Amino acid sequence: MSQLSSGTTVTISRRGADRIRAGHVWVYRSDIVDAKDVQPGALVLVQEEKGGRGRPPHTRLLGSALYSSASQIALRMVSSHRVDNLDQLLRERIRAAIAYRERFVGNTNAYRVIFSEGDFLPGLIVDRYNDILTLQVLTQAMDVDSVRGTVISELNEKLQPVAIVEKVDARVRQLEELPDKDSGLIFPAEARTAETPVPPSIKTTTEFHMNGVRFLYDALGGQKTGAFLDQRENYAAAEKYARGEALDVFCYQGGFALHLARTCERVTGVDSSRPTLETAENNAAINGREIGWIEANAFDLLRDYSDQGKKYDCVVLDPPAFAKSRRDLPTALRGYKELNLRALKMLRPRGILVSCSCSYHVSASALLEVIASAAQDSHRIIRLLENRGQSKDHPSVLGIPETAYLKCIIGLVS
Repeated sequence: MSQLSSGTTVTISRRGADRIRAGHVWVYRSDIVDAKDVQPGALVLVQEEKGGRGRPPHTRLLGSALYSSASQIALRMVSSHRVDNLDQLLRERIRAAIAYRERFVGNTNAYRVIFSEGDFLPGLIVDRYNDILTLQVLTQAMDVDSVRGTVISELNEKLQPVAIVEKVDARVRQLEELPDKDSGLIFPAEARTAETPVPPSIKTTTEFHMNGVRFLYDALGGQKTGAFLDQRENYAAAEKYARGEALDVFCYQGGFALHLARTCERVTGVDSSRPTLETAENNAAINGREIGWIEANAFDLLRDYSDQGKKYDCVVLDPPAFAKSRRDLPTALRGYKELNLRALKMLRPRGILVSCSCSYHVSASALLEVIASAAQDSHRIIRLLENRGQSKDHPSVLGIPETAYLKCIIGLVS
């Protein structure tokens, strides 16, 4: 796949242009008017077709974008101007992303370094776990060899990791019509061989900390790109309020549970994945915490516990995304309602509810409505303590609503 200069031009409709002028950076395929001979992953100029009603046709330049020949998001804008040197732009954006974290992210050595559109580098995700970086490529343009080389070179120069591991999303690569590949070590590349893709001398495990809590990390295992870094500030917020006996549902590797264990007398974590719970147990051990771990389906366990009359002083709900698309929304809302209803029935008076959703299609207002409905059905009153989002290393951009996806509601239950 070759990278073209921005001499190639794509013409879009007024609807697509209006979306860009409103602050978004995506142009859908249905708004492409002309894109002849554009190569997959190319850097292109974007122009709006003007004219009509007796006026002569003409065009207006809107900027530069990265093109996908496969995705329904055909263009992702990278500048409102002409870009002639993509390598220079990439390096400037990576440096700016690192500088942003240096200014606004603290009390951790694990954070998202590059958040795709949130850092004006669409299709690229980079996370840092102490001395190891993970990289995720989500578009044709970011998979171009020259682009990969620039990204890896700049990350190495500025952050000096001992290793960079690529975490492959097979579904995304299929949608982008990219060749299949496996997750694995991509730096140092010279250390790999066909027989030994990860030599014993290369470090792919580490320990990192968030808010003074220690975590183990295996770059070649785990979910998504690793731990849930987007919850880091919410972990600390929940810890401020939690006391007594706490239940962390969908605990994954123990993020909430380990923070709550510093202020609560007893903490129990629940997850359906045994390997995840084993990691959580190891995380508890290195922090010197005694936490009970239960392998169970969260819906079944909450139903059983609430029917049995079990009571807690704090319940955390941090489920996976229930709504992968808009058509999943009704089912997702029913799921959130069931979880919150059961949790509210189990909370003692003056208990703390921490209810999260990472489904972009479930808005903050929709989640609040679900929790309010659950409170009404359970005859509880909730005073809202905090209405939170993702941590600042996952910046949300006004005009690009997709960059704001995580909701975290903390309430005092009467």
